[in-house]
Amino acid sequence: MIGGIRVKRRLFDHSELIELCEVPGISGREERVREKISVMLGVEKSELRTDKIGNLIFEKKGLSNEKEILLMAHMDEIGFYVSSLRADGKLEVRNVGGIIEETLPGSFVQVFTKTGVIDGVIGAVPPHLKADGVSFEKVVDVGAKNRDEILELGIDVMDYVVFRKTYALLNNDYLAMRSLDDRFGCFTLIEVSRNLNPRSKVIFAWTVQEEVGLRGAKALANQYIPDLAIAIDSFACCSKQNAHIELGKGPVVRAFDNSSISSYEITKFIVSLAHKEGIPIQIGVTGGGNDASVFVEKGVPMVALSVPVRYLHSQVEMINLNDLENLIKLLTKFLEVF
Repeated sequence: MIGGIRVKRRLFDHSELIELCEVPGISGREERVREKISVMLGVEKSELRTDKIGNLIFEKKGLSNEKEILLMAHMDEIGFYVSSLRADGKLEVRNVGGIIEETLPGSFVQVFTKTGVIDGVIGAVPPHLKADGVSFEKVVDVGAKNRDEILELGIDVMDYVVFRKTYALLNNDYLAMRSLDDRFGCFTLIEVSRNLNPRSKVIFAWTVQEEVGLRGAKALANQYIPDLAIAIDSFACCSKQNAHIELGKGPVVRAFDNSSISSYEITKFIVSLAHKEGIPIQIGVTGGGNDASVFVEKGVPMVALSVPVRYLHSQVEMINLNDLENLIKLLTKFLEVF
């Protein structure tokens, strides 16, 4: 039972996904997420490596090791950095990643400081005051009267802010929660790694700073030249260009986006494998970018896999858990045979 609702039995425990989504971690401050994933993996610490920029890496040998496959999912989420402490006690903030500005008024947030967590809000202008010309300000109110009180709370410039996390399980199959982008991808890599017997060597990488320019992946491209790079990341739906993509109809191959074009041969292989295994699959195009795209310039073929995400980059991102289960099945089967 979750939230008083009886849920389906699945191949994975989605309460673990909820726990992972609850961990705060904007671009450049992914350390809590990295720590959580390290625990969830259940392997010896000596088997994990963290590179200088903060990517978490776990390598698993295959039966033949003829090829090397790099799997990536990014740990960071959208949020804010505190950029200034105002004299009136408010915090000015700087966006990190693609914030939907119109969703900000009336949001609960949390400020993560060196010493603890401070609750706050991004306020809204009441209709009663709009006639007086009062306009919305994107600032965080933590209840401080002045700058000195902000400092007494332990808040300073470069502390980070995230939306307060909550979740809803809708009609058994749909999970809505902030930071499903890309914690569902991180969770996918964790689940796949647990009982995998791959044919090729697999490098699992949980990357940093994807939301601000694929920075972690670019660092990985200086460490590895794999035979194939795969990104597990969100697929925004539903728009006119991909109206055929629906939640509940299976994982998605991101055929192309603003950063790359998935390998035609690998895409064909994956689609054929899905049909053979009776796993539903969809193919679509979207905007945005993905971590695997940076490897194309290194001469490495890539493919981006996802599940459809409704309300992407909002506080109520939504996925269908059946799609996630099928993505885990498909990726596991692919790594067993490729």
